[in-house]
Parts: sequence; structure tokens; C-alpha cells
Amino acid sequence: MTGAIVVGYTATDAGADAAALGARLARSLGATVHLVIVLPTEGTRSAAVPPERAYEDHIRGQAKKWLEAAIVRLPQELTRSGHVRFAESFAEGLIAAGEEFGARLIVVGAAGGGLFGRHRLGSVASELLHSSSIPVALAPRGTADEDDHVIPRVTVAVGTRPGAENLLDEAASVAATSKVGLRLVSLVPFDVPPGLDTGAIRLVGDAHAHEVLAMAKELLPEGLEAVVEEAPGDSVEDAVAHLSWLPGEVVLVGSSRLAQPRRLFLGSTAAKMLHELPVPMIVVPRTRAEAGVR
Repeated sequence: MTGAIVVGYTATDAGADAAALGARLARSLGATVHLVIVLPTEGTRSAAVPPERAYEDHIRGQAKKWLEAAIVRLPQELTRSGHVRFAESFAEGLIAAGEEFGARLIVVGAAGGGLFGRHRLGSVASELLHSSSIPVALAPRGTADEDDHVIPRVTVAVGTRPGAENLLDEAASVAATSKVGLRLVSLVPFDVPPGLDTGAIRLVGDAHAHEVLAMAKELLPEGLEAVVEEAPGDSVEDAVAHLSWLPGEVVLVGSSRLAQPRRLFLGSTAAKMLHELPVPMIVVPRTRAEAGVR
């Protein structure tokens, strides 16, 4: 086993999507799956909600029933378990569970109301992306309705900002553990200082692509492939929409350079990508690899 996957579970479609993605990642990475339901602590409940022990036992019991039903639906070959935790917020409880289990990833589903096959950040995902020191995997709406997959390929979106090496290291680690190829998508045309002409952007992009490809090949074990693909289009959204995606593929992006060390923050480029991505996105803290954590 190579670590654990913590899934933020709720008895909703989003919870089912998160559980399905968690199972896919665990199967590919050889990891255990921990489904976690986080209930509010007494201090966060409304004054109208009675704090009696009987009530707490009731909601804990209901949460355990939801977890038992969800665990049965997970692939039987996986090592899986369910946990009820109490915390001030769902995100806080998931981060604590991730630290407790030594999680490689925390997985959550999309908010309600989003388009099928697309992402829509809810309050839990947004809070995680502002505070987690553990990579966060975002499951698009409808993930639970897809056929079971292992990861067929890992894509990493690489620009020129500081921290790109850490992101590449993490992506190569995921690809190597999953025994699949690594695709590097160059976002250099959208990640250079304003004012450069088209010719200069192309030169910067070509040089950077070759440099990143050489680095990726050093990180991957023999027999696994790394390729560079330039994202076509006039904008990030346009580029992502024109890329081809394999069923079950995941894409890794780095945390914003504005994030605190070892914390997540979704930058503007990644946020634009999220609107068009039809596959799960994994957001990696910008100094995670520097800290020796994978």
C-alpha cells in the first residue's frame, strides 16, 4: 500500500462521485480508502438544535448507516473503512482525518447545480483549497455514473511560475505508482509576462517544453513515457476544451504562488481550467515536494 485516500462523504450525488473517484485513485495507487463523514460539533449547531447526548447518538448512528451502505458499493478488492468525525467545519474535519491517516489525497465532489461531467466548487472544496496541506482531488459531477477505471494517464499542467518543479515531481510520482504515462501540457502561452510578442512567446514555450520534458524523463522509471503537448487556443478555457482526454484520466495543477507555504490556493489559471475540465483535477500544495511528502 502507498498511503491512504480520504474521501469527504455525504449521502448525496456529490458524495457518490467523491467515493467513486476515491476508489479509482486507490485502485491505481495501491492505497486504502477512508470514507469520512464530518458532523458539526456542539458549538457550531443552531440554538434550535438540542445538544442532548441522545440527539448526537442519533445523528452519529445515521451517519454510520450511510457509511456502511457506501462501503458496500465500493470495489470489494479495496481495503476500505468508514469514519464519523466531529469538527467545526467539514473541511477542518477532513484535513484532520487526512493528517490522522497519513493521506496522500483528500477527495471531494462537486457542488450541486453544476453541469454533468464538469466541476463546480462548493463551500467545502473552497475551504479545502484555502487551507489544506494535503493535495485535494476534485471529482466532476457524474463521476459515479462512469464505468470503473484505473488511471490510464496522468496529465500535468505546467507553466513557468515558481513551484513547477514540485508539481512535476508529484505528477511523476503518481504516474510511476500507477504505472502509466505522463502528459505534460504546456501553459506557457498563458503564463508569461504581458507584452511579449507571439514570436517571443513561442520561443519561451518551446525552450520550456524541452526543459520540462527532460526533467520528467529523469523522474519516471524506465519503461514509462513522458510527452509534451502544447495546449492550443487563445485562452486557457479554449485550450482545455480542445485537449483530448482519456476516460478515467486525472490532471494535476499546482497551487497558486500566493498560497502560504505547504498550503493550497487555486490560482486564476487553474480556476479557468476547472470550468472546462471533464476529468478530475488534483491540486498540489506548492512546497509539498520540497517537504519530502508525496
